[in-house]
Amino acid sequence: MAGKSKILIVGGTGYIGKFVVEASAKARHPTHVLVRDSTLSDPAKAPIIDNFKSLGVNFVSGDLYDHESLVKAIKEVDVVISSVGHALLADQDKIISAIKQAGNVKRFFPSEFGNDVDRVHAVEPAKSAFAVKAEIRRAVEAAGIPYTYVSSNFFAGYFLPNLAQPGASTPPTDKVVILGDGNPKAIFDKEDDIATYTIRAVDDPRTLNKILYIKPPGNIYSFNDLVALWEKKIGKTLEKIYVPEEQVLKNIQEAPIPLNVILSISHSVFVKGDHTNFDIEPSFGVEATELYPDVKYTTVDEFLNRFV
Repeated sequence: MAGKSKILIVGGTGYIGKFVVEASAKARHPTHVLVRDSTLSDPAKAPIIDNFKSLGVNFVSGDLYDHESLVKAIKEVDVVISSVGHALLADQDKIISAIKQAGNVKRFFPSEFGNDVDRVHAVEPAKSAFAVKAEIRRAVEAAGIPYTYVSSNFFAGYFLPNLAQPGASTPPTDKVVILGDGNPKAIFDKEDDIATYTIRAVDDPRTLNKILYIKPPGNIYSFNDLVALWEKKIGKTLEKIYVPEEQVLKNIQEAPIPLNVILSISHSVFVKGDHTNFDIEPSFGVEATELYPDVKYTTVDEFLNRFV
């Protein structure tokens, strides 16, 4: 393990966090997870905790809201990765102040794992969520903390099992609702691949103070492309219902939480094209599959095979 950075993951038992913890441990980084005592004794979290134990993960008792425990945990590591959920995004300022006090952190990855929040055309409520992430970026930069921001676009495990049909639990077999004209291209990345690329970036000087974009060439699909691929797999033509942007915006305003959040993010991606409507400039970003061509990622095509 010589030379591998020690990593602390905050939010490690959450949706994307558990994949990051596993990738870190499997890459033989000394891996620490900040956990509350209540999490360790939570039956719902037991399978995740047991898996971490089997991987040799170190559990560090602490809390985002206990400054001293946070500073103590950070002083033991080289790199901090936050994967906290939506509700805690703004509270990452507590991690920033603890990193500043600890004074030893070589790299901080705030909780991103979605759109590049500096390059979005979103409406509410996604607009506010993206703005919070952008504020955390500015706070990290103002504090002079070395960083990497991971822009991993859509979680394949969230958007592909129902072909981005909110509320559905399986892919469509009769008709499919397509937002806008279905032409802007989106990116779908499998969660364990996102974690693998994130951990690869930890000790890589090329990702220092940059946005790491995860844009695998085999995972860039417009809504129309995605539907065509699915139709080919099931040998059937679906009825396509196109929802014009004006109606999408109305639906977002009328939808309850959390559907309005999902719809507004989908509007940003499928209607505005916010995953792919800009070029990655070397001044601010690097692309994961170009940096790490040896990583074999799961393609959208492969992912969808499990539902046929």
